[in-house]
Amino acid sequence: MPLGIILKGIGGFYYVKDEKNNIVYECKPRGIFRKDSVIPLPGDKVDFCILDEQGRIGSIDHILPRFSELVRPSIANIDQMVIVVSTKAPNTDYMLLDKLLITAEKKKLNVIICINKIDLENEVAKNISGIYSKVGYDCIELSSVLNVGYDILKEKLKDHISCLAGQSGVGKSTILNHIMDSWVMETGSVSNKIERGKHTTRHAEILELKHGGYVADTPGFSSFELESIRYNEIENYYPEFSKYLNTCKFTSCSHITEPKCSIREAVERGEIDIGRFQRYINIYNALKDIPQYKNKKSDSRR
Repeated sequence: MPLGIILKGIGGFYYVKDEKNNIVYECKPRGIFRKDSVIPLPGDKVDFCILDEQGRIGSIDHILPRFSELVRPSIANIDQMVIVVSTKAPNTDYMLLDKLLITAEKKKLNVIICINKIDLENEVAKNISGIYSKVGYDCIELSSVLNVGYDILKEKLKDHISCLAGQSGVGKSTILNHIMDSWVMETGSVSNKIERGKHTTRHAEILELKHGGYVADTPGFSSFELESIRYNEIENYYPEFSKYLNTCKFTSCSHITEPKCSIREAVERGEIDIGRFQRYINIYNALKDIPQYKNKKSDSRR
């Protein structure tokens, strides 16, 4: 039975690439998947059978175990998240960036931050790079006008299954067209009135790169909510917090109001970026206000 990878799914049909002969087959999943409420996802490795070789028709018989899964976008087996921000039009949404980083940390994904449109605001690009490089994230500056950064990004994508993520209008589809060396995605302009990009990507799809690996372009976000993350665990998803954890006066320290908090002291010394810390507080409080966590007298910390 051939082994393949799902490239995309549309209208109940899944397009599976046979990893041995590089032929793509249009497949329907077996009924047992519906019975077990299992939905195949782009990125899934599958066993499938060929029903019509000439017509390239097949049937998905078995989905191999996933080592990662994202809910939004719905993609399986991603091992690298490429978060795209822009310096202007639209301006960088730092809260969205930090939420995506928390998700990547929880899923144990490698992270690349692409700072796009550096030709518009180079100082903004340097500031973003300075903040997040210090945390330990790999930052790449890009510009289609200056034609810079794409060769570096191509090398970073090699042999990975990567997901491009970011707010609408930051240029994900333009980046994808550059790294694929061909036109593969429609690009959308940014509304001058509200500085939001048109949603040009309507479904998750992974595309094979000529130099090895796969990449997925996903619908742009105007907002993003953290999935299945508790307020008292997000401290574990800030790499810059790691060396200070368990050194606060109180073992259950939230790092917000408690005295002798090692993390707040590090912020005051400039060792932790104050903007990142303030967004941590906002995210912590927002998650704590979720009804399922409210009115609990105690909650064990990890």
